[in-house]
Amino acid sequence: MGESGGPVSDPKASGRRSWSDVGPRFASAIVLIALTATALYIGSYLFAAVVGAVYGGAYREWEAMVSRAPLTPMGMVLVGLVALSGLVYPLLGIIASLAAILLACLLALTMGREGLTWRIGGLVLFGLLIVSALAMRGEGDLGIWAGVYLGTVVWMTDSAAFFTGRQIGGEKLAPDISPSKTWSGALGGLALGTGAGLIVWMFVTDSPIWIGVLLSAAISILGQSGDLAESAIKRYFRIKDSGDIIPGHGGLMDRLDSLTFGVFFVVILGGLHAGFGAVAEGLLYW
Repeated sequence: MGESGGPVSDPKASGRRSWSDVGPRFASAIVLIALTATALYIGSYLFAAVVGAVYGGAYREWEAMVSRAPLTPMGMVLVGLVALSGLVYPLLGIIASLAAILLACLLALTMGREGLTWRIGGLVLFGLLIVSALAMRGEGDLGIWAGVYLGTVVWMTDSAAFFTGRQIGGEKLAPDISPSKTWSGALGGLALGTGAGLIVWMFVTDSPIWIGVLLSAAISILGQSGDLAESAIKRYFRIKDSGDIIPGHGGLMDRLDSLTFGVFFVVILGGLHAGFGAVAEGLLYW
């Protein structure tokens, strides 16, 4: 029966509607990929500005989520400082970026205790993501390929999980966190994400293939874990999407969640292998 005594839904109609967002999702993805690829290729201040603006926008969604209210003037200042932390990186380095985030945290202390832990947690999270993305890109061409490799694994995982889950369905992956995600989608995402990442790996580097397989699989799993983590946070705050700025995808947080753990993984692994001044080299060459 339909909910609240309403009409019974037509399963075939529901199936047709379930694919109605594919067009907007595809169009938005093309625009996002083009913007990301251009900024990644040019690097320097353009990439820093784009990364800062994107994560500043993501923090705007976070601030609205944790405060459960329209953005305040002080909230706008915090958004600006997050964006600024990216822009100052190529000019003054990581210390300036972290200083901008520290200032934002200090200002957050003046905004009251309600939501304070979440607010500061978001500032630290997005600040570290900005620094990590810029450290991965670095100044040389290897940073471009590191970004292409990471983006390929994450976006192919997302795409395969979306289409496989909808087409095959089956047992839910984490019904208490994200009822729409299935094991079939997760495994399809893992398979395509790992395979696509391996193709890029073999094109870019002559490092052992088995390392490429392991790293691609790890990034794919971490990408899906980041998606689930954001879903858990949104469920805690009882919201479906972090925003509506990206047609078919929701907010910036909804689009960037799969990159979160992957960016951290790439930077930590590459930094430990070859030094944090050569993250891309440490990631790609073994």
